[in-house]
Amino acid sequence: MSLTDILSPSDIAAALRDCQAPDSFSPKKFFQISGMSKKSSSQLKEIFRILDNDQSGFIEEDELKYFLQRFECGARVLTASETKTFLATADHDGDGKIGAEGINLFIYR
Repeated sequence: MSLTDILSPSDIAAALRDCQAPDSFSPKKFFQISGMSKKSSSQLKEIFRILDNDQSGFIEEDELKYFLQRFECGARVLTASETKTFLATADHDGDGKIGAEGINLFIYR
């Protein structure tokens, strides 16, 4: 399964266009534009599984900086500031990584 099986390719493209400039990435806005914020919990878990590159059950900081590239190969890498802000916001238990429930909580804030 791929992200385009769950999210509209045009919505993904629009979300990526919105954050092309460095330090312009807003996870909440990205989730809204891409359509992730409208998906069911089970769909979000599938999206999380796809984004969890090493299939560890968590998205760690090293994976998170390549977040946009999981949606499109040529997308930019998140800046260090964007990565740290994203991680701090979605890491609900402070362990330095995001579990599937962290993404769910962040999307619905």
